[in-house]
Amino acid sequence: MSTKRILMTLGIGATLTALSMPAPAQSESDVVAEINGHKVTMEELEHKEAGKLLQAHYKYYVAEKEALEQFIDGELVDLQAKKEGVTTDELFKRHVSSNIPEPTEDQLRFYYEGVQTDEPYESARIHIIDTIHQLRMKKARDAYIAQLKGEYGVVVELSQPSTKVDVADAPRIGPADAPVQIIEFADYECPYCQQVNADIKRVEEQFGNKVSFVYKDFPLPMHPLAEKAAEAARCAGAQGKFWEFHDYLFESKHLQTSFLKEEARTLKLDTDRFDKCLSGGEQTAAVKKDSEEGRRVGLEGTPSFFINGHFMSGNIGFMKLRETVMQELGPALTGKQSAALAQSNQTSEKK
Repeated sequence: MSTKRILMTLGIGATLTALSMPAPAQSESDVVAEINGHKVTMEELEHKEAGKLLQAHYKYYVAEKEALEQFIDGELVDLQAKKEGVTTDELFKRHVSSNIPEPTEDQLRFYYEGVQTDEPYESARIHIIDTIHQLRMKKARDAYIAQLKGEYGVVVELSQPSTKVDVADAPRIGPADAPVQIIEFADYECPYCQQVNADIKRVEEQFGNKVSFVYKDFPLPMHPLAEKAAEAARCAGAQGKFWEFHDYLFESKHLQTSFLKEEARTLKLDTDRFDKCLSGGEQTAAVKKDSEEGRRVGLEGTPSFFINGHFMSGNIGFMKLRETVMQELGPALTGKQSAALAQSNQTSEKK
Protein backbone atom coordinates (compact mmCIF):
# COMPACT_ATOMS: atom_id res chain seq x y z
CA MET A 1 0.00 0.00 0.00
CA SER A 2 1.36 3.45 -0.88
CA THR A 3 1.85 6.18 1.69
CA LYS A 4 -0.79 8.18 -0.17
CA ARG A 5 -3.35 5.40 0.34
CA ILE A 6 -2.46 5.25 4.04
CA LEU A 7 -3.07 8.96 4.42
CA MET A 8 -6.33 8.80 2.47
CA THR A 9 -7.47 6.04 4.82
CA LEU A 10 -6.93 8.53 7.60
CA GLY A 11 -8.89 11.16 5.73
CA ILE A 12 -5.86 13.41 5.42
CA GLY A 13 -4.84 12.97 1.79
CA ALA A 14 -4.74 16.73 1.31
CA THR A 15 -1.78 16.93 3.66
CA LEU A 16 0.35 14.64 1.52
CA THR A 17 2.41 17.57 0.28
CA ALA A 18 3.68 18.03 3.84
CA LEU A 19 5.89 15.01 3.29
CA SER A 20 9.07 15.27 1.28
CA MET A 21 8.75 11.90 -0.43
CA PRO A 22 11.66 10.16 -2.17
CA ALA A 23 11.34 8.92 -5.71
CA PRO A 24 9.31 5.68 -6.06
CA ALA A 25 11.33 2.55 -5.30
CA GLN A 26 12.38 0.52 -8.33
CA SER A 27 10.71 -2.85 -8.85
CA GLU A 28 12.62 -6.12 -9.26
CA SER A 29 12.10 -6.09 -13.04
CA ASP A 30 13.50 -2.57 -13.51
CA VAL A 31 16.77 -2.42 -15.46
CA VAL A 32 19.46 -0.59 -13.48
CA ALA A 33 22.44 -1.11 -15.81
CA GLU A 34 23.49 -2.64 -19.11
CA ILE A 35 26.81 -4.46 -19.60
CA ASN A 36 27.78 -5.54 -23.09
CA GLY A 37 24.13 -5.92 -24.00
CA HIS A 38 23.16 -7.72 -20.78
CA LYS A 39 20.46 -5.85 -18.93
CA VAL A 40 21.05 -5.93 -15.17
CA THR A 41 17.76 -5.86 -13.26
CA MET A 42 17.19 -4.71 -9.70
CA GLU A 43 16.39 -8.33 -8.78
CA GLU A 44 19.80 -9.51 -10.05
CA LEU A 45 21.59 -6.71 -8.22
CA GLU A 46 19.74 -7.43 -4.97
CA HIS A 47 20.55 -11.14 -5.22
CA LYS A 48 24.24 -10.85 -6.09
CA GLU A 49 25.03 -7.92 -3.80
CA ALA A 50 22.62 -8.73 -0.95
CA GLY A 51 25.46 -8.71 1.58
CA LYS A 52 26.13 -5.04 0.83
CA LEU A 53 22.53 -3.87 0.54
CA LEU A 54 20.39 -5.63 3.17
CA GLN A 55 21.61 -3.77 6.25
CA ALA A 56 21.46 -0.42 4.45
CA HIS A 57 17.90 -1.13 3.32
CA TYR A 58 16.91 -2.15 6.85
CA LYS A 59 18.36 0.97 8.47
CA TYR A 60 16.51 3.12 5.96
CA TYR A 61 13.29 1.20 6.59
CA VAL A 62 13.58 1.72 10.37
CA ALA A 63 14.08 5.46 9.88
CA GLU A 64 11.26 5.63 7.33
CA LYS A 65 8.89 3.70 9.61
CA GLU A 66 9.66 5.97 12.56
CA ALA A 67 9.06 9.07 10.44
CA LEU A 68 5.76 7.69 9.11
CA GLU A 69 4.57 6.76 12.62
CA GLN A 70 5.36 10.25 13.92
CA PHE A 71 3.58 11.80 10.94
CA ILE A 72 0.48 9.65 11.44
CA ASP A 73 0.42 10.34 15.20
CA GLY A 74 0.56 14.06 14.57
CA GLU A 75 -2.23 13.95 11.99
CA LEU A 76 -4.44 11.86 14.28
CA VAL A 77 -4.02 14.32 17.13
CA ASP A 78 -4.80 17.27 14.84
CA LEU A 79 -7.90 15.52 13.48
CA GLN A 80 -9.23 14.72 16.94
CA ALA A 81 -8.46 18.18 18.29
CA LYS A 82 -10.42 19.76 15.43
CA LYS A 83 -13.26 17.30 16.01
CA GLU A 84 -13.51 18.30 19.69
CA GLY A 85 -12.89 22.00 18.99
CA VAL A 86 -9.82 22.26 21.21
CA THR A 87 -6.08 22.77 20.82
CA THR A 88 -3.78 19.75 20.80
CA ASP A 89 -2.48 20.74 24.24
CA GLU A 90 -6.03 20.84 25.58
CA LEU A 91 -6.76 17.49 23.93
CA PHE A 92 -3.85 15.81 25.71
CA LYS A 93 -4.78 17.44 28.99
CA ARG A 94 -8.35 16.17 28.64
CA HIS A 95 -7.57 12.59 27.62
CA VAL A 96 -4.03 11.92 28.88
CA SER A 97 -2.43 14.06 31.58
CA SER A 98 -5.59 14.55 33.66
CA ASN A 99 -5.89 10.78 34.04
CA ILE A 100 -2.36 10.12 35.29
CA PRO A 101 -2.28 9.33 39.03
CA GLU A 102 0.44 10.77 41.23
CA PRO A 103 2.84 8.14 42.64
CA THR A 104 2.33 7.19 46.26
CA GLU A 105 5.05 7.58 48.86
CA ASP A 106 5.49 3.81 48.96
CA GLN A 107 5.94 3.71 45.19
CA LEU A 108 8.53 6.49 45.35
CA ARG A 109 10.54 4.69 48.04
CA PHE A 110 10.32 1.40 46.16
CA TYR A 111 11.66 3.10 43.03
CA TYR A 112 14.42 4.77 45.05
CA GLU A 113 15.56 1.44 46.49
CA GLY A 114 15.96 0.04 42.98
CA VAL A 115 18.22 2.89 41.84
CA GLN A 116 21.94 2.73 42.49
CA THR A 117 22.67 6.15 43.98
CA ASP A 118 24.32 7.69 47.02
CA GLU A 119 21.94 10.65 46.93
CA PRO A 120 19.65 10.82 50.00
CA TYR A 121 16.01 9.96 49.38
CA GLU A 122 14.72 13.43 50.27
CA SER A 123 16.89 15.14 47.66
CA ALA A 124 16.29 12.41 45.03
CA ARG A 125 12.52 12.40 45.62
CA ILE A 126 11.67 15.27 43.26
CA HIS A 127 13.66 13.66 40.41
CA ILE A 128 11.96 10.31 41.01
CA ILE A 129 8.53 11.97 40.84
CA ASP A 130 9.49 13.61 37.56
CA THR A 131 10.81 10.32 36.10
CA ILE A 132 7.73 8.32 37.08
CA HIS A 133 5.47 11.06 35.76
CA GLN A 134 7.25 11.04 32.40
CA LEU A 135 7.02 7.25 32.16
CA ARG A 136 3.31 7.28 32.97
CA MET A 137 2.70 10.16 30.59
CA LYS A 138 4.36 8.27 27.71
CA LYS A 139 2.42 5.10 28.47
CA ALA A 140 -0.89 6.99 28.63
CA ARG A 141 -0.10 8.95 25.46
CA ASP A 142 0.80 5.76 23.56
CA ALA A 143 -2.44 4.15 24.71
CA TYR A 144 -4.46 7.18 23.58
CA ILE A 145 -2.77 7.24 20.16
CA ALA A 146 -3.47 3.52 19.79
CA GLN A 147 -7.13 4.24 20.57
CA LEU A 148 -7.24 6.96 17.90
CA LYS A 149 -5.66 4.64 15.35
CA GLY A 150 -8.46 2.18 15.93
CA GLU A 151 -11.15 4.84 15.69
CA TYR A 152 -9.79 6.35 12.46
CA GLY A 153 -8.98 3.01 10.83
CA VAL A 154 -5.26 3.52 10.28
CA VAL A 155 -3.68 1.00 7.90
CA VAL A 156 0.10 0.95 7.46
CA GLU A 157 1.74 -1.35 4.94
CA LEU A 158 5.20 0.13 4.60
CA SER A 159 7.26 -2.63 3.00
CA GLN A 160 10.19 -4.04 4.93
CA PRO A 161 13.39 -4.99 3.07
CA SER A 162 13.28 -8.59 1.92
CA THR A 163 15.44 -11.26 0.33
CA LYS A 164 15.20 -14.91 -0.64
CA VAL A 165 16.67 -17.56 1.66
CA ASP A 166 17.21 -21.21 0.78
CA VAL A 167 15.31 -23.41 3.24
CA ALA A 168 15.34 -26.71 1.34
CA ASP A 169 17.32 -28.74 3.91
CA ALA A 170 16.64 -26.66 7.02
CA PRO A 171 14.76 -27.99 10.10
CA ARG A 172 11.15 -26.85 10.04
CA ILE A 173 8.14 -26.80 12.38
CA GLY A 174 4.76 -26.35 10.70
CA PRO A 175 3.52 -26.89 7.14
CA ALA A 176 5.78 -25.76 4.30
CA ASP A 177 2.78 -24.07 2.65
CA ALA A 178 1.80 -22.07 5.75
CA PRO A 179 0.80 -18.47 4.87
CA VAL A 180 3.57 -17.12 7.11
CA GLN A 181 7.11 -18.48 7.12
CA ILE A 182 9.53 -17.36 9.83
CA ILE A 183 13.20 -18.06 9.16
CA GLU A 184 15.59 -17.48 12.03
CA PHE A 185 19.38 -17.34 11.79
CA ALA A 186 20.63 -17.91 15.33
CA ASP A 187 23.56 -18.81 17.57
CA TYR A 188 23.06 -21.13 20.56
CA GLU A 189 25.48 -19.10 22.66
CA CYS A 190 23.83 -15.77 21.85
CA PRO A 191 21.89 -14.48 24.90
CA TYR A 192 19.36 -12.66 22.72
CA CYS A 193 18.66 -15.86 20.77
CA GLN A 194 18.16 -17.68 24.07
CA GLN A 195 15.64 -15.06 25.17
CA VAL A 196 13.67 -14.91 21.92
CA ASN A 197 13.31 -18.68 21.68
CA ALA A 198 10.50 -18.64 24.26
CA ASP A 199 8.76 -15.88 22.26
CA ILE A 200 8.96 -17.95 19.09
CA LYS A 201 7.34 -20.90 20.86
CA ARG A 202 4.48 -18.62 21.97
CA VAL A 203 3.96 -17.53 18.36
CA GLU A 204 3.89 -21.17 17.25
CA GLU A 205 1.31 -22.01 19.91
CA GLN A 206 -0.88 -19.00 19.13
CA PHE A 207 -0.97 -19.28 15.34
CA GLY A 208 -0.71 -23.05 14.87
CA ASN A 209 -0.46 -24.25 11.27
CA LYS A 210 -0.75 -20.70 9.92
CA VAL A 211 2.95 -20.27 10.74
CA SER A 212 5.95 -22.31 9.65
CA PHE A 213 9.22 -21.85 11.53
CA VAL A 214 12.61 -22.61 9.94
CA TYR A 215 15.91 -22.64 11.83
CA LYS A 216 19.28 -21.74 10.28
CA ASP A 217 22.67 -21.83 12.03
CA PHE A 218 24.75 -18.68 12.25
CA PRO A 219 27.36 -19.22 15.02
CA LEU A 220 29.28 -16.01 15.68
CA PRO A 221 33.10 -15.92 15.90
CA MET A 222 33.06 -14.51 19.45
CA HIS A 223 31.12 -17.53 20.77
CA PRO A 224 33.55 -20.47 21.00
CA LEU A 225 30.91 -23.07 21.97
CA ALA A 226 28.24 -22.11 19.44
CA GLU A 227 29.48 -23.99 16.37
CA LYS A 228 29.87 -27.35 18.14
CA ALA A 229 26.48 -26.90 19.78
CA ALA A 230 24.98 -26.33 16.31
CA GLU A 231 26.63 -29.52 15.08
CA ALA A 232 25.28 -31.42 18.11
CA ALA A 233 21.71 -30.30 17.37
CA ARG A 234 22.11 -31.51 13.79
CA CYS A 235 23.58 -34.82 14.98
CA ALA A 236 20.48 -35.22 17.15
CA GLY A 237 18.40 -34.25 14.13
CA ALA A 238 19.91 -37.14 12.18
CA GLN A 239 18.14 -39.34 14.75
CA GLY A 240 14.87 -37.40 14.63
CA LYS A 241 15.45 -35.27 17.73
CA PHE A 242 16.59 -31.92 16.36
CA TRP A 243 13.92 -29.73 18.00
CA GLU A 244 14.22 -31.41 21.38
CA PHE A 245 17.99 -30.80 21.33
CA HIS A 246 17.52 -27.28 19.94
CA ASP A 247 15.22 -26.35 22.84
CA TYR A 248 17.56 -27.95 25.38
CA LEU A 249 20.48 -25.81 24.18
CA PHE A 250 18.55 -22.54 24.38
CA GLU A 251 16.84 -23.30 27.67
CA SER A 252 19.71 -24.90 29.62
CA LYS A 253 22.57 -22.84 28.10
CA HIS A 254 24.80 -25.88 28.74
CA LEU A 255 26.93 -25.96 25.62
CA GLN A 256 30.10 -27.77 26.74
CA THR A 257 30.73 -31.10 25.00
CA SER A 258 30.13 -33.11 28.15
CA PHE A 259 26.63 -31.61 28.47
CA LEU A 260 25.93 -32.20 24.77
CA LYS A 261 26.72 -35.89 25.15
CA GLU A 262 24.73 -36.15 28.38
CA GLU A 263 21.65 -34.67 26.70
CA ALA A 264 21.99 -37.21 23.89
CA ARG A 265 21.70 -39.91 26.54
CA THR A 266 18.73 -38.15 28.17
CA LEU A 267 16.95 -38.12 24.80
CA LYS A 268 17.73 -41.84 24.41
CA LEU A 269 19.67 -41.36 21.19
CA ASP A 270 22.08 -43.94 19.83
CA THR A 271 24.97 -42.47 21.81
CA ASP A 272 27.75 -44.20 19.87
CA ARG A 273 26.33 -42.80 16.64
CA PHE A 274 25.85 -39.36 18.21
CA ASP A 275 29.37 -39.23 19.68
CA LYS A 276 30.88 -40.33 16.37
CA CYS A 277 28.86 -37.68 14.51
CA LEU A 278 29.96 -34.96 16.90
CA SER A 279 33.64 -35.87 17.20
CA GLY A 280 33.95 -36.70 13.51
CA GLY A 281 32.53 -33.37 12.34
CA GLU A 282 29.82 -34.99 10.24
CA GLN A 283 27.63 -31.85 10.47
CA THR A 284 30.41 -29.25 10.17
CA ALA A 285 29.76 -28.63 6.46
CA ALA A 286 26.01 -28.19 7.01
CA VAL A 287 26.55 -25.57 9.73
CA LYS A 288 29.14 -23.82 7.55
CA LYS A 289 26.69 -23.76 4.63
CA ASP A 290 24.10 -21.91 6.73
CA SER A 291 26.72 -19.45 7.96
CA GLU A 292 27.92 -18.71 4.44
CA GLU A 293 24.36 -18.06 3.33
CA GLY A 294 23.85 -15.71 6.25
CA ARG A 295 26.93 -13.75 5.28
CA ARG A 296 25.82 -13.75 1.63
CA VAL A 297 22.58 -12.00 2.48
CA GLY A 298 24.38 -9.49 4.69
CA LEU A 299 23.72 -10.68 8.23
CA GLU A 300 25.88 -9.11 10.93
CA GLY A 301 24.44 -10.59 14.13
CA THR A 302 21.88 -12.82 15.75
CA PRO A 303 19.04 -13.38 15.98
CA SER A 304 18.11 -12.35 12.45
CA PHE A 305 14.68 -13.10 10.99
CA PHE A 306 13.10 -13.28 7.58
CA ILE A 307 9.30 -13.28 7.93
CA ASN A 308 7.86 -14.03 4.50
CA GLY A 309 11.17 -12.72 3.23
CA HIS A 310 11.02 -9.48 5.22
CA PHE A 311 14.16 -8.86 7.26
CA MET A 312 14.16 -8.06 10.98
CA SER A 313 17.01 -8.29 13.45
CA GLY A 314 17.68 -8.37 17.18
CA ASN A 315 15.72 -9.63 20.17
CA ILE A 316 12.47 -8.27 18.77
CA GLY A 317 10.30 -10.08 21.31
CA PHE A 318 6.88 -11.69 21.23
CA MET A 319 4.82 -8.53 20.71
CA LYS A 320 6.71 -7.52 17.56
CA LEU A 321 6.79 -11.09 16.24
CA ARG A 322 3.04 -11.43 16.77
CA GLU A 323 2.31 -8.04 15.20
CA THR A 324 4.35 -8.92 12.11
CA VAL A 325 2.67 -12.32 11.73
CA MET A 326 -0.76 -10.66 12.04
CA GLN A 327 0.17 -8.17 9.32
CA GLU A 328 1.35 -10.97 7.02
CA LEU A 329 -1.80 -13.03 7.60
CA GLY A 330 -4.08 -10.06 6.93
CA PRO A 331 -7.15 -11.26 4.98
CA ALA A 332 -6.21 -14.92 5.63
CA LEU A 333 -7.71 -14.53 9.12
CA THR A 334 -11.45 -14.95 9.40
CA GLY A 335 -13.39 -12.54 11.59
CA LYS A 336 -13.77 -15.17 14.30
CA GLN A 337 -10.05 -16.07 14.22
CA SER A 338 -9.06 -12.41 14.29
CA ALA A 339 -11.28 -11.77 17.31
CA ALA A 340 -9.85 -14.79 19.13
CA LEU A 341 -6.30 -13.63 18.47
CA ALA A 342 -7.14 -10.10 19.56
CA GLN A 343 -8.46 -11.47 22.86
CA SER A 344 -5.29 -13.54 23.26
CA ASN A 345 -3.21 -10.47 22.45
CA GLN A 346 -4.89 -8.43 25.18
CA THR A 347 -4.16 -11.19 27.68
CA SER A 348 -0.50 -11.28 26.55
CA GLU A 349 -0.12 -7.53 26.95
CA LYS A 350 -1.27 -7.72 30.56
CA LYS A 351 1.39 -10.27 31.47
